[in-house]
Amino acid sequence: MKKMLSLAAMFAVLAYASPASAELKLSGDASMRLRGQFEDTEVNDNATTNTDDLNFAYRLRLKAAADLGNGYFVKALLTTDTTNNLGLSAGGWNTVTGGEDAELDISQLYFGRMQENCHWMVGRLPLNSVNNPIFDLTLYPIVYGIGSGSPVGLADTAVATYNMDRVYGLNYGGKLGSGEANATLVVFDNNMRGDHAGEGNGIFNDGYALHLSYKDKLGEVTVEPQAIISLTNLDGLVYQGITPNTFGLNMTVPAGDAKIGMSALYTACDDTSDAGEEVDYSGYLLRLKGEVGNFLAWVDYNQTSDKTDGKDDDYDNLFVWAQYKFNVYESAAGSFSLTPTVRYWAAGYEDNDGNSADVDYSRLRTELVATVTF
Repeated sequence: MKKMLSLAAMFAVLAYASPASAELKLSGDASMRLRGQFEDTEVNDNATTNTDDLNFAYRLRLKAAADLGNGYFVKALLTTDTTNNLGLSAGGWNTVTGGEDAELDISQLYFGRMQENCHWMVGRLPLNSVNNPIFDLTLYPIVYGIGSGSPVGLADTAVATYNMDRVYGLNYGGKLGSGEANATLVVFDNNMRGDHAGEGNGIFNDGYALHLSYKDKLGEVTVEPQAIISLTNLDGLVYQGITPNTFGLNMTVPAGDAKIGMSALYTACDDTSDAGEEVDYSGYLLRLKGEVGNFLAWVDYNQTSDKTDGKDDDYDNLFVWAQYKFNVYESAAGSFSLTPTVRYWAAGYEDNDGNSADVDYSRLRTELVATVTF
């Protein structure tokens, strides 16, 4: 609590800085969430777990943006950024346990310059990964811990939740033809120092990748081809020290009062991991998304084939998200809304060699989220 009050006091002082200082704008949101969760796991068609849970959670996000003039800016986002034993976060949400320690951390911090035909920015950049699943497919192509009852995989806005919808990088974008091109040098990890037995030494042991995209319109249709190219070895939950590459397309089609979104993405990796495994997997993700007024829904389907070290394993993910936002109150100072949401994930693991048990997992989440923006 002391840390939270100190940060709030710092923002207040900055907001009332002298006229010669940069113009600082403060905003944010506070949310309360009631969730019902229903999980089922079957191993070789035999039920092994069947759990129901009801939990309460809350989230505070404080945003600061300073305009320095001549296109220069700096932005920051503070929220809870704690991680679990796997190093994964929870999207800023704090589950009520009776003894939780809800701290505010610097989740995003970046600065740059916006010009008429180009821009650049550097720091902990927002990804907007809920609407662009290319990072989900790159980092979570294989379901981890599917037989444990608490799996982690490509579903349910994985990067936005586990990686806080941000990445450290250097972005440059500009006008190219009739559209806009963007290139971002991404730093996924910095966990190697000096010489070691893997490929590369010293500075080249860190996890670097290049995210490329181009956004343009073909008539009324918006298209965005893109790719993530591994420049050095990256670490995932299942395999460490590998170089996956991902590419595909996002597309948005207007349909009267509705917007229809479609994504088709493909990832592949053929490399030797830090553990000496001959990693060989490939997978794809298909998304169909619809938005009409305050209603939003999408369906994802993913299949990944893992042939690492001679295995023949298939992973399947089906995910459905549907929500409706009720605007209860709105003014120039902020708003209050209620958003009932349904989130369903069905994941399957099939061992085509017959050496391991086949696993099927399903999770249904029903939520009611109350949010105040300010």
